Amino acid sequence: MNRIVWMVFRNLFRAPFWFAHIVRMGAEDTPYSEQERYDYIRRMVETINITGRVSVQVYGVENLPQQDGFIMFPNHQGLFDVLALIEASSHPFGVVIKKEAAGILLVKQVVRALRGIAIDRDDIKSAMEIIRQMTREVKEGRNYVIFPEGTRSRNGNQILPFKAGTFKSAVNARCPIVPVALIDSYRPFDEGGIGRRTVQVHFLPPLMPEQYIGKKTVEIADIVHDSIQDKIDQNIW
Repeated sequence: MNRIVWMVFRNLFRAPFWFAHIVRMGAEDTPYSEQERYDYIRRMVETINITGRVSVQVYGVENLPQQDGFIMFPNHQGLFDVLALIEASSHPFGVVIKKEAAGILLVKQVVRALRGIAIDRDDIKSAMEIIRQMTREVKEGRNYVIFPEGTRSRNGNQILPFKAGTFKSAVNARCPIVPVALIDSYRPFDEGGIGRRTVQVHFLPPLMPEQYIGKKTVEIADIVHDSIQDKIDQNIW
């Protein structure tokens, strides 16, 4: 059985309640704080992962900045990535996802509740506005996740080159850049069956503004890329 189908089946009786509550949380006039919205979605995700027979092992939580207002840059392996990141991080964050994914039922409502952003990768003007929006919000203390590969790797734990433009918001906001290494995150949904799977999430030491100011975004992208690939190579079983 496909794992996504299995997850839906195991949580079918919970889904209507989750959906209704997330819709209320996503409203513009919602009384829920960002932390309350995130905590609710995190508990939901933990339940989904447990019933889906996926264990998320988390390392390096101490590397997450104590003060909010940072951007996480993970490698991109597949649909399970965001589920792993939400379970791993107690810090609320908005996620930047491609426009096509943002229209999927439930994904759309969750992204709205997290105040995430859908990006049209073919619209340069829209991409520039998103960079400005992220810069403003990160300066105000919000956190974000953006996948610098731009698309998922089809080579398992071998990551693709990072797009330098994805680092512009961090540079403009002068915020901590947190590299995140995802290991085996492709396995839950790419491999057949519903056997138990383990996904690793490694939060790496952040790159602070004083460490990258003056560097080109291409250089920053290479530094973050190589640190993530090194961590993956050290922990592949």
